[in-house]
Amino acid sequence: MTPMTPIRILVADDEEPLRELLCEQLTAQGYQTVTACDGEDAIQKLQNSSFALVLLDINMPKKNGLEVLKYIREQGMSTHVIMLTGRLGYSVGSESMKLGADEFITKPFDLNYLDLAIKRILQV
Repeated sequence: MTPMTPIRILVADDEEPLRELLCEQLTAQGYQTVTACDGEDAIQKLQNSSFALVLLDINMPKKNGLEVLKYIREQGMSTHVIMLTGRLGYSVGSESMKLGADEFITKPFDLNYLDLAIKRILQV
Protein backbone atom coordinates (compact mmCIF):
# COMPACT_ATOMS: atom_id res chain seq x y z
CA MET A 1 0.00 0.00 0.00
CA THR A 2 1.47 3.35 -0.99
CA PRO A 3 1.28 6.26 1.43
CA MET A 4 -1.05 9.05 0.39
CA THR A 5 0.63 12.06 -1.13
CA PRO A 6 -0.12 15.12 1.00
CA ILE A 7 -2.43 17.71 -0.52
CA ARG A 8 -0.38 20.74 -1.60
CA ILE A 9 -1.63 24.24 -0.80
CA LEU A 10 -0.05 27.50 -1.94
CA VAL A 11 -0.48 30.33 0.58
CA ALA A 12 -0.08 33.65 -1.26
CA ASP A 13 -0.28 36.69 1.01
CA ASP A 14 1.98 39.70 1.52
CA GLU A 15 1.43 39.62 5.30
CA GLU A 16 4.15 37.35 6.70
CA PRO A 17 2.49 36.72 10.11
CA LEU A 18 -0.69 35.54 8.36
CA ARG A 19 1.28 33.32 5.95
CA GLU A 20 3.08 31.74 8.89
CA LEU A 21 -0.14 31.22 10.86
CA LEU A 22 -1.92 29.63 7.90
CA CYS A 23 1.03 27.37 7.11
CA GLU A 24 1.26 26.27 10.74
CA GLN A 25 -2.46 25.45 10.84
CA LEU A 26 -2.49 23.68 7.47
CA THR A 27 0.68 21.67 8.17
CA ALA A 28 -0.81 20.54 11.50
CA GLN A 29 -3.78 19.19 9.52
CA GLY A 30 -1.52 17.20 7.20
CA TYR A 31 -1.38 19.51 4.21
CA GLN A 32 1.90 20.38 2.50
CA THR A 33 2.27 24.16 2.20
CA VAL A 34 4.32 26.48 0.02
CA THR A 35 4.25 30.26 0.44
CA ALA A 36 4.37 33.22 -1.90
CA CYS A 37 4.84 36.83 -0.74
CA ASP A 38 3.38 38.58 -3.79
CA GLY A 39 1.53 37.88 -7.02
CA GLU A 40 4.59 37.36 -9.21
CA ASP A 41 6.03 34.92 -6.65
CA ALA A 42 2.69 33.05 -6.64
CA ILE A 43 2.67 32.75 -10.45
CA GLN A 44 6.27 31.51 -10.45
CA LYS A 45 5.40 28.82 -7.87
CA LEU A 46 2.32 27.82 -9.92
CA GLN A 47 4.47 27.48 -13.05
CA ASN A 48 6.95 25.21 -11.27
CA SER A 49 4.61 22.97 -9.28
CA SER A 50 1.02 21.88 -9.01
CA PHE A 51 -1.28 22.67 -6.10
CA ALA A 52 -4.72 21.40 -5.16
CA LEU A 53 -5.60 24.77 -3.64
CA VAL A 54 -4.35 28.36 -3.51
CA LEU A 55 -5.21 30.67 -0.61
CA LEU A 56 -4.89 33.95 -2.46
CA ASP A 57 -4.85 37.43 -0.96
CA ILE A 58 -6.39 40.03 -3.24
CA ASN A 59 -4.22 42.98 -2.19
CA MET A 60 -0.61 42.04 -2.92
CA PRO A 61 2.30 43.88 -4.52
CA LYS A 62 3.57 43.24 -8.08
CA LYS A 63 0.42 41.36 -9.17
CA ASN A 64 -2.79 41.37 -7.18
CA GLY A 65 -4.81 38.27 -6.36
CA LEU A 66 -7.32 38.87 -9.15
CA GLU A 67 -4.47 38.91 -11.71
CA VAL A 68 -3.11 35.65 -10.27
CA LEU A 69 -6.61 34.12 -10.36
CA LYS A 70 -6.97 35.17 -14.02
CA TYR A 71 -3.60 33.56 -14.77
CA ILE A 72 -4.66 30.28 -13.09
CA ARG A 73 -7.88 30.13 -15.10
CA GLU A 74 -6.26 31.23 -18.41
CA GLN A 75 -3.69 28.43 -18.03
CA GLY A 76 -6.51 25.93 -17.58
CA MET A 77 -5.24 24.82 -14.17
CA SER A 78 -7.68 22.75 -12.13
CA THR A 79 -6.35 24.37 -8.95
CA HIS A 80 -9.04 25.46 -6.50
CA VAL A 81 -8.81 29.04 -5.24
CA ILE A 82 -9.99 30.69 -2.03
CA MET A 83 -9.67 34.47 -2.21
CA LEU A 84 -8.78 36.33 0.99
CA THR A 85 -9.17 40.06 1.51
CA GLY A 86 -9.18 42.68 4.21
CA ARG A 87 -11.24 44.91 1.90
CA LEU A 88 -14.92 44.62 2.45
CA GLY A 89 -17.01 45.13 -0.58
CA TYR A 90 -19.39 43.18 -2.71
CA SER A 91 -17.68 44.18 -5.97
CA VAL A 92 -14.36 42.55 -5.01
CA GLY A 93 -16.10 39.35 -3.98
CA SER A 94 -18.32 39.18 -7.03
CA GLU A 95 -15.39 39.96 -9.35
CA SER A 96 -13.32 37.12 -7.87
CA MET A 97 -16.25 34.69 -8.15
CA LYS A 98 -16.82 35.72 -11.79
CA LEU A 99 -13.16 34.98 -12.50
CA GLY A 100 -13.55 31.47 -11.11
CA ALA A 101 -12.71 31.58 -7.39
CA ASP A 102 -14.21 28.74 -5.35
CA GLU A 103 -14.70 30.86 -2.22
CA PHE A 104 -14.25 34.42 -1.00
CA ILE A 105 -13.37 35.07 2.66
CA THR A 106 -12.86 38.45 4.31
CA LYS A 107 -10.16 39.07 6.93
CA PRO A 108 -10.07 38.69 9.82
CA PHE A 109 -11.54 35.22 9.41
CA ASP A 110 -12.26 32.29 11.68
CA LEU A 111 -9.71 29.51 11.13
CA ASN A 112 -12.43 26.92 11.71
CA TYR A 113 -14.51 28.47 8.91
CA LEU A 114 -11.48 28.41 6.61
CA ASP A 115 -10.86 24.75 7.51
CA LEU A 116 -14.47 23.87 6.66
CA ALA A 117 -14.25 25.77 3.36
CA ILE A 118 -11.02 23.93 2.43
CA LYS A 119 -12.52 20.54 3.27
CA ARG A 120 -15.69 21.32 1.32
CA ILE A 121 -13.78 22.52 -1.74
CA LEU A 122 -11.24 19.68 -1.73
CA GLN A 123 -13.87 17.15 -0.65
CA VAL A 124 -11.64 15.67 2.03
